[in-house]
Amino acid sequence: MRMRAAVLEEFGQPLVVQELELAEPRAGEVLVRLEACGVCHTDMYTASGVDPSGYAPTVLGHEGAGVVEAIGEDVGDLRVGDHVVTLFSPQCRECVHCLSPKTNICLAIREQQGKGYLPDGTARLSRPGGEPIRHFMGTSTFAEYTVMPQIALAKVSPEAPLDRACLFACGLSTGLGAAMFTAKVEAGSTCVVFGAGMVGLGAVAGARLQGADQIVCVDLSAERLEMARHQGATDVMLGGEDTVGQILEMTGGFGADYTFEATGLVGVMRQAVEAARMGWGLATMCGVAGKGETLDIVPRLLITGRRVCGSSFGGVKGRDQVPQLVQRYLDGDIDVDAFLSHRITLDEVNTGFDLMHAQDGIRSVIGFG
Repeated sequence: MRMRAAVLEEFGQPLVVQELELAEPRAGEVLVRLEACGVCHTDMYTASGVDPSGYAPTVLGHEGAGVVEAIGEDVGDLRVGDHVVTLFSPQCRECVHCLSPKTNICLAIREQQGKGYLPDGTARLSRPGGEPIRHFMGTSTFAEYTVMPQIALAKVSPEAPLDRACLFACGLSTGLGAAMFTAKVEAGSTCVVFGAGMVGLGAVAGARLQGADQIVCVDLSAERLEMARHQGATDVMLGGEDTVGQILEMTGGFGADYTFEATGLVGVMRQAVEAARMGWGLATMCGVAGKGETLDIVPRLLITGRRVCGSSFGGVKGRDQVPQLVQRYLDGDIDVDAFLSHRITLDEVNTGFDLMHAQDGIRSVIGFG
């Protein structure tokens, strides 16, 4: 079938919206008609060329939601008409990682996905002349349609508007899950979240849902800090060189039980470690640092009891837990409407990058149709 998609032709250049061919789904695959897709920092990161694992040409986009249009052979969990959220972090429910409660990083299709192909090592995307176009993160949702493995789709309630549900495909789930599933924030605890973008605000909301007593959000934007208050922050702070000192003062000199870094800046990551409580503080890293950057930690911070961990997609097991998070939204526990700051069309996808670069709003969402 012919459909329109935004193609990254060259790193550092605007995406090009053009017509492509999309082949029918094969065994274990599903054709999805996309209704909405968030423009995420990861898309911009790859488009810039600084992502060491990036490749071109490819159809970017991974924060999508839509409706199942067709299914291939051996698809058991999904039916035509189901509402789904795309998962760049799949869940096969069978590999050693999926069977373990310790991680959400599925191994089933990881190798081919990282190369830009579907599980059989081929692409369903191509130019009208036949040249294959690789898939991005196994999703390629800057497009009117996409073909994906069934293990990379989460079936969600049809009551959830898809322009909100799409945010659970990456940024919102990453933040919520970091607090709820990776760190497992305990009720009555003190949390500090560095960064009030989509992931950071999600972490604030997740800490609130976990029953944290004090939630401090740190950012450079007063406007975003007000959004953090709306999501549950009890205290807000403009970031700076004395941030760690201020947090220590607020916590009787000990530091916070849980800290979360959601900026991707290694200097802020170090602050998150230094602000964690002596004895048992846990610093969770959610942000993606630049190519070649390293995190410098004073070893004494660790031997006095602090711990550092990473969080991929918030530790969320996508097919099982994304539907649960969407239901929490429908139940009124999470204000997702506040995150949707701009509605754009596929032809305006590069405007979405511009808005993100200018830190104008939290999330631009592409609407199809």
